[in-house]
Amino acid sequence: MRILITNDDGIHAPGLKVLEAIARQLSDDVTIVAPETDQSGVSHSLSLNDPLRLREISPHHFAVKGTPTDCVIMGIKHIMREKRPDLVLSGVNRGQNVAEDVTYSGTIAAAMEGTILGVRSIALSQAYHFGGHEGIDWSAAEAHGAETIRKILAVGIPPGIVMNVNFPAKNPGPAAGIAVCVQGQRNQAMLDVEQRLDGRRNPYFWLAFARGREEPAEGTDLHALADGKIAVTPLRLDLTDLPNLTRFAEALGG
Repeated sequence: MRILITNDDGIHAPGLKVLEAIARQLSDDVTIVAPETDQSGVSHSLSLNDPLRLREISPHHFAVKGTPTDCVIMGIKHIMREKRPDLVLSGVNRGQNVAEDVTYSGTIAAAMEGTILGVRSIALSQAYHFGGHEGIDWSAAEAHGAETIRKILAVGIPPGIVMNVNFPAKNPGPAAGIAVCVQGQRNQAMLDVEQRLDGRRNPYFWLAFARGREEPAEGTDLHALADGKIAVTPLRLDLTDLPNLTRFAEALGG
């Protein structure tokens, strides 16, 4: 099995090394193509107005001056052109990608691009406790990453589906296991814009999230992580809402 690895945290991110170790438990044929710098939050963006610069760091390790989506395209369409990968793994992201995160995440977008290009793709993320991003515990991903991927591949990933895997902030025990769940929804009242002043008294702004207690709905990815489980969510590339498609067609005569 040929595996292409990418991420959105950059070529030197600790999570990328974790994912490479996971991938090498599955195959000896692993190629890494990751962004030159941190591209968190860039979603599914493409570099259309700038050239892509490719740098080979070491054998089978490449850095691209571009987005995670650019990296997957470069990997499948250029670096591995003669023999395409059988699997794209994206991550392991520094922080969870659940609920609304999936629309912003470069990690998810890279897996989506792999799926668009006809390759089975899985995004993997490691949650951490609030305020603990400097010292992330990767043990859950390290301990359960390879086996979780094996189980997903054994079930089979249909065309047009991206698998989103999130590991809890602490290593789950044997009883916790995997929760197959739907995408959750956060309380967006916790999102705020924080204004500050620079050294010259000019204002600048940060997007910020207030710390608060939420009660995530059962069956969601948010609830699974809060319960200490590995959250696995199949995501569709086709975003069409079929019930409302019918409703609007009836109303508008389409």
